[in-house]
Amino acid sequence: MHLSFLATSMPSVFFKNIDMDLSNQKLYDTIIVGGSYAGLSAAMTLGRSLRNVLIIDSGNPCNKQTPHSHNFLTRDGVPPGEIAKIAREEVAKYPTIEFYDGFAVNGSKISEGFVIKTSDGNSFKGKKLIFATGILDSLHDIKGFAESWGISVIHCPYCHGYEVRNKKTAILADGDRLVYFTSLIKNLTDDVTLITSEINASNADNIAILKRNGVKIIEKKISEIQHHNGYIEKVIFYDGTAESFEAMYAPVPFRQHSNIPEELGCELTDAGLIKIDESHKTTLDSVYAVGDNSNMLRSVSLAVSSGSVAGVKINGELSAEMFS
Repeated sequence: MHLSFLATSMPSVFFKNIDMDLSNQKLYDTIIVGGSYAGLSAAMTLGRSLRNVLIIDSGNPCNKQTPHSHNFLTRDGVPPGEIAKIAREEVAKYPTIEFYDGFAVNGSKISEGFVIKTSDGNSFKGKKLIFATGILDSLHDIKGFAESWGISVIHCPYCHGYEVRNKKTAILADGDRLVYFTSLIKNLTDDVTLITSEINASNADNIAILKRNGVKIIEKKISEIQHHNGYIEKVIFYDGTAESFEAMYAPVPFRQHSNIPEELGCELTDAGLIKIDESHKTTLDSVYAVGDNSNMLRSVSLAVSSGSVAGVKINGELSAEMFS
């Protein structure tokens, strides 16, 4: 589920010979950085209110390997790229919405609002900003892990769990929420094995709870995940032993896909997400964050919802400012 798919078959508005004198540039009502589900949803809401919107998108979604998207009504089981393509086609019908295929690298505050610069040297002005930039997963340095990520090595029981129900399943995880996370998996399959590199005093109580609930424990380090086209077959350990599995859950650390919000002054939470209020406004006035960059629950449906909420809020602000 996640961010910014670019449908290359769709026409885009390309900007050539941009006048670097910002005073002569168009001032957009809103610039949206990131053109996937959350960004496109916000754009549609604003476009339907006749707002001039620019979507800047680099076309590098973190879910590009995921074969199917789930938990989104009317699109359950559809490839995520196909959902994004349809969404972009729908958004492109609104004449006040423009697209720019590029990667945003810098943002700054100006009297009129903000300037966003792209890696190819162009700059764009907007009164409001929406960051729909997603996150980057920090994948384990295990042979075969990256190739299987999003296919059979997965992170979320709500996104993928039904498809691997009743299968022999491994969990590669640790931490305070291990018992809670494992309980979600155990609800979907009885054959669950936790793979941990070390059992020590800090996790001994959690391990004991898991064992009491029928979870098998393997205390070894993984050297390789053997797979076929991303579908896991065996886990190979450094001691030369192997174990067959059909699926693996592996919650991994992440970081922000864009550092522009933080550079502008947006605060992050302890978990590394952009801090927002109920309207998806960041701690910086006129700047919003939607989708995975500000929500731990990564899904298409929640991304679309967040974009709609931010679009409504920004349109309200713009309307109020006209009456000031």
